[in-house]
Amino acid sequence: MVKLNLKAVEERVAPIGGRESYDREFIFSLLLAYGKPQGNVTRLRNGSLNVAQDPSTEVAQKNVVYFKETTGDPLAVIDDLKTSPLVVRYNTRFVIVTNYTELLAIDTKTGENLLIPIRDINQYFTFFLPWAGMEKAQYVAEAHADVKAAERMGKLFDELLSANPGMLDMAHGRHALNVFFTRLLFCFFAEDTGIFDKSGYTNAVGSHTQPDGSDVAEFLTEVFRALDTENVGEKPVHLARFPYVNGRLFTVTSEHVVPQFTKKARDLLIELGTLDWSDINPDIFGSMFQAIVTPGKRSDLGQHYTSVPNILKTIEPLFLDGLKEQLDAGFDSVKRLEALLERISAIKVFDPACGSGNFLIIAYKELRRLEHAILDRLFEIDPKHQMLYAESKISIEHFYGLEIDDFAVEVAILSLWIAKHQMNAEFKEKFNLAIPLIPLKETGQIQAGNAITADWEAVCPYDRVSEIYVLGNPPYLGSRNQSADQKKDLATVTEKYKSLDYVSAWLIKGADYIRGTATKLAFVTTNSITQGEQVGILWPQVFGSELEIGYAYTSFRWSNHAKNAAGVTCVVIGLRNISSEPNYIFSDEIRLDAKRINPYLADGPDIWLGRRSAPLSADLPRLGYGSMPNDGGNLILSDRERDDLIADHPEIERYVKGFCGAAEFINGKTRWCLVIPDKDMDSASKVDVIKRRLEGVTSHRLKSTEKSTKALADYPNRFYYFAHKPSDSIIVPSISSERRPYVPIGYVDSTVVGSNKTLVMYEAEPWVFSILTSQTHMVWMRAVGGRMREDYQYSNTIVYNNFPVPPLTRSAKERLALVALRVLDVREYHCEKTLAELYDPDYMPADLRQAHAEIDSLVDSIYSKRGYETDEQRLSDLFALYEEMTAAESAKGSKKK
Repeated sequence: MVKLNLKAVEERVAPIGGRESYDREFIFSLLLAYGKPQGNVTRLRNGSLNVAQDPSTEVAQKNVVYFKETTGDPLAVIDDLKTSPLVVRYNTRFVIVTNYTELLAIDTKTGENLLIPIRDINQYFTFFLPWAGMEKAQYVAEAHADVKAAERMGKLFDELLSANPGMLDMAHGRHALNVFFTRLLFCFFAEDTGIFDKSGYTNAVGSHTQPDGSDVAEFLTEVFRALDTENVGEKPVHLARFPYVNGRLFTVTSEHVVPQFTKKARDLLIELGTLDWSDINPDIFGSMFQAIVTPGKRSDLGQHYTSVPNILKTIEPLFLDGLKEQLDAGFDSVKRLEALLERISAIKVFDPACGSGNFLIIAYKELRRLEHAILDRLFEIDPKHQMLYAESKISIEHFYGLEIDDFAVEVAILSLWIAKHQMNAEFKEKFNLAIPLIPLKETGQIQAGNAITADWEAVCPYDRVSEIYVLGNPPYLGSRNQSADQKKDLATVTEKYKSLDYVSAWLIKGADYIRGTATKLAFVTTNSITQGEQVGILWPQVFGSELEIGYAYTSFRWSNHAKNAAGVTCVVIGLRNISSEPNYIFSDEIRLDAKRINPYLADGPDIWLGRRSAPLSADLPRLGYGSMPNDGGNLILSDRERDDLIADHPEIERYVKGFCGAAEFINGKTRWCLVIPDKDMDSASKVDVIKRRLEGVTSHRLKSTEKSTKALADYPNRFYYFAHKPSDSIIVPSISSERRPYVPIGYVDSTVVGSNKTLVMYEAEPWVFSILTSQTHMVWMRAVGGRMREDYQYSNTIVYNNFPVPPLTRSAKERLALVALRVLDVREYHCEKTLAELYDPDYMPADLRQAHAEIDSLVDSIYSKRGYETDEQRLSDLFALYEEMTAAESAKGSKKK
């Protein structure tokens, strides 16, 4: 498949739009425009790759498209097609129906729809970008009730808190308020979806309560009691139309106090009831939840709502893809289809950090849709089977959750009920069989509790029948952001907790839970646990000798629908007991086979890089941190201060040198520093400005609590750490933006002192520059280096000293030097631009890209004769070489002993 960028796709789709007429060739041209291989499209065209049921009017390719021609209305056709067992069987990403005038498409992964004149296809080219390996950043537009409800529920919550100031001080006040809001959510949904009479709840509040809100609490208590009463004769006449719900949702006890209402609160309640709740997405209830609860309460625990496509990155490879393959294999066999039904009916799904339940909801819906596809095929083979399946075998009792927040638990339970009702509606639409939601027979298995200290086996017990899949998006929280209580939590699962992210507890507990069983696990987590020092601390505890990573999604950015949503860089990691099943690495929506996935999410041996004091590769020179003044700013000069000092005291110029940190180097800024030898202290101190600055250094150091800093107070002319050598030097910024394709590495001359915010290589030859700036080295740095927020953090001890470079001939170094000088020449040609501007991925000059491409090609040839198509291949070879070189190093050390 050709890898294309956005502009290239736009240009390739443009000629397909605006034509006078269209025919079957349209779909083949469209696939080619998104970079699908010519050979595949040819085989699809001639029928050898076409898996459609009716090849005369349909074109279907597994995982890609189901395309259907029609002479009628596309809307009438696509509703049946999108849930057909064939579309489910072949895991089709896009379903397209067209009469060659209009085109209707559905993205089955995100739920998005497209209805356009077919000649306008070029204007909507972004809809099919996943074909080109570009997933959509905004996957699902929220249903209109979701956004408005989140905002208005928040207003109602605030108004009720204001009207009931003592409620949170009550023993069960917070819980009562939480339960009350989940009841409201259920009632609004129920009156818009046929569970209650249409608008029955909102109309009852408006008709039977005073405008000032004074009796709303009393009336709602009566409504809730009616909803919990099975015998209609025991209900007041005016509430007799409210059905029995059960499921403990409306149980009225002394703990379930309804808050007192004001006129404003009553108005907000009725206003909420006028929204259309029928299409509410229960998996987006997390965003509602965040808008309702006290700001910051849950964010401290790292809660993030995860979008549907990112949830599917856990569910699909974990179990759903395998189930669909089983459907495909048994598509024509009643016996095998029935066996698959039995299998999925016994599956348990467990989220030990479930929040408001979005992972569980999507897993439930996907299993129900698979069940519908199996039944559809069974009824097609033998209609008699329809008598045997009058309801779903997928029980919400098989969906387990642990959540520390009480309100989120209530919302998760409610959301599962809503998801069940929605899937029952799909069942009725498909098979004309109604499955009533109420009375609720299932309450789910979601519990309140601290997942780190809880016994997971007690929450979701093993049994001989069920397959168990653990999944979720546990809270991340870096080691510096954890509270004392969270540190204590971590300490209960590992002694080596001080430098670990909070999510590590879920990995360690999850590994212990699945160890020695058929259970599998997949978590969305920050990529920090696959980089830097954490790898060596965490992963030996996770793997032990029994577990492996079965699949992984390498780093990707995601954000969500929730208010103030976090935008973080994530990975997905699937853990299992070691098996003969294939291993997959997903990168840029491409699935790669792997022999073994190591903790850096590369195809390579299990390796944990520690700090090295010297380069692994003998050819590489030393790279160390620059000079640290620790001077309170007194030895550092701005341009203005430097110019004024030299103008007044020209003899001082010999003590002034450039001072370069990462920010100055990348952004083309200048600072200066005073470097005064001990022997010149007396003469330099005769200048008042210098004297005051040296006194400032002394004062700053004397205030320090560090003994080593205080000891240098008597030598204010000296840097705390001075590494500078009078030679041309390579500067490597210690922090650099993740957006850049290359870390802006470069040279400074002997008059510039590199600061401790940089790494400096003195007397460096140009060939080393090529190695450091190569794509191969960048891939290594991204994989094993740490992060400072979202930026790359370059380390000499982890990244550089561990970087494997094979022995280089003199000729190879000369060729590397030539391409290095080419990059430096091009930079000089663009000297009016800073490195930040030159390496901005959106504006990087073409000649600079080409110069770097020459370095990349040459460095690649050092590692592989076959070349590389992906960064994953580069990384796999690097780890293999690292293993080989460290083994040789160990053997050499043993011989010396």
